[in-house]
Amino acid sequence: MFASLLGIALAVAPAVATPPPPPPVAPPPAIEEVFAIPPALREAVHAQVVVAGGHSEQQRLTALVRFLFDPAGLGMSYQHDADHTVAEAYLTRKANCLTFTLLTVALAREVGIEAHGQEISRVLTWYREGDTLYFSNHVNAGVLAGGHRYSVDVASDSILSGDPPKRIDDRRLLAIFYSNRAATLLAGSQFGEAGKYMSAALAADDRYPAAWNNAGVLAVREGRQDDAERAFLAALELDKTHEGALMNLAALYASRGEHGRGQQLRKRIDGIQRRNPFHHFLLANEYEKQGDYASAAKRYRRAIALFDGEHQFHHGLARAYLHLGEYRKAGEALRHAQALASPNMAQRYQAKLDLLRRKGL
Repeated sequence: MFASLLGIALAVAPAVATPPPPPPVAPPPAIEEVFAIPPALREAVHAQVVVAGGHSEQQRLTALVRFLFDPAGLGMSYQHDADHTVAEAYLTRKANCLTFTLLTVALAREVGIEAHGQEISRVLTWYREGDTLYFSNHVNAGVLAGGHRYSVDVASDSILSGDPPKRIDDRRLLAIFYSNRAATLLAGSQFGEAGKYMSAALAADDRYPAAWNNAGVLAVREGRQDDAERAFLAALELDKTHEGALMNLAALYASRGEHGRGQQLRKRIDGIQRRNPFHHFLLANEYEKQGDYASAAKRYRRAIALFDGEHQFHHGLARAYLHLGEYRKAGEALRHAQALASPNMAQRYQAKLDLLRRKGL
């Protein structure tokens, strides 16, 4: 995961007590430090992957994936805010998608497998912490083994994606790492330290839109509105559909009384969202929570019309149809979901279909 901030229009909660001073923040580590493999980890991966894993690249890749997840190896577990270096991941055994990618790429190269980072720009992961809303894209590891290309992804079953992964270099991975840490520091009101990491992100890759967007949010929090505007515009120069930058810039214009310019951006946002299947999926979820299953089904169908390759769209439609009493349509939607899902998820959908049949529906 890598975070793009939406923070301008959200009210900052009033402080109820003087917080303790934050712990000291280490300066941004160099790229060599981010990818550095501790000696104990190097010894373990050679023993379990190179020596015991097999001779072919595909055998070593299978052994590496087992090493990453098996308790006898690293036993890594997912934590969304675990923005760690490889060495920190080894100590904590926690990783988000970025850290897991760094770890996989570093260890794959160590055992003789070609590996690189991959960016998936259009995924559905929004979340809120405190006074800040985050829009997160996704990264995973791409590997070449035995003449075949594979993706190694810690969150493949939980990420909704409409775009294939795009290969990125180590500098972009480093920029994402710095930008994520900057976002965390900014959320903790450590503006000076956040600025150092944001500067490091832009120095690593000044064509990374999320870093410019996050720099704009920092500038807003510090009262530097002109700098914020320049940063948001820089993000949009690189990605004209970057929703975080569009929303933040629209809010900035509104806060300055420039309602015409803000309204123009709102129209652009509305146009992008109308063509975004994930936007309709989110709306469908909200209608479902409210018990408005007819509206939920309509939004799920719109999401599917825009992108029919996501099993969770069809599963959501099946739920809505079940609540509406349209059991035949629910079964059809479940079968579509099953056809698109991974083997594990397909088994779960089969169990739901079997239940429908047992009930004679």
